Amino acid sequence: MGLREVLIPQDQVFFDLFEEMADILVTAADLLVRFMESGAHPPECSQEMKDLEHAGDTVTHRIYNHLNRTFITPLEPEEISHLASVLDDVLDCIEGSIQMMRVYGVDEADDVMRQLAKLIRLSTVEVQGATRGLRKLSNGKQIAERVIEINRIENLADDVLGHALSDLFKTNDPVRILKLKDVYSELERATDRCEMVANIISDIVIRHS
Repeated sequence: MGLREVLIPQDQVFFDLFEEMADILVTAADLLVRFMESGAHPPECSQEMKDLEHAGDTVTHRIYNHLNRTFITPLEPEEISHLASVLDDVLDCIEGSIQMMRVYGVDEADDVMRQLAKLIRLSTVEVQGATRGLRKLSNGKQIAERVIEINRIENLADDVLGHALSDLFKTNDPVRILKLKDVYSELERATDRCEMVANIISDIVIRHS
């Protein structure tokens, strides 16, 4: 524990809210996997995902509102704001992929979508663990292990996307190519944002430990 933490009472509300947001991400990723594996897409999944996205927005707004009212914060205000924003981006990508499928009339997930959904789920679980580690930055080793795993998962998602696009562009239906490319990319973007979360948390650990 540094001198700043000894001398200044720390506001734990931010950690509560970050953990709440990470929990929402895991729930959303679980729903995404269920959605992709369901064959037909039940309308209630879309509504559940919208509800989760709204819940995430509420948590993000609470973080910003609390930041505006708090003079002494456990992390730098810029770190809090950046982490809140990118956590919200992850949720937006998850929800956006389902909405994109609905708008494009993609009625059934394929193997690529299912693979990416599972990788997103694995990544959000690691984000959840890394986020919980922020309460005690002395656990830097455990956080670092989570960060490494998130980076590994993101690399796997890159590979899945690359192979999928290569196969897709060998087909002759331009409308189908456009639709699936966008859906695949939006799903892979969720793992990119998880990696951004991991990098932010890693930087926080380095600065404060």
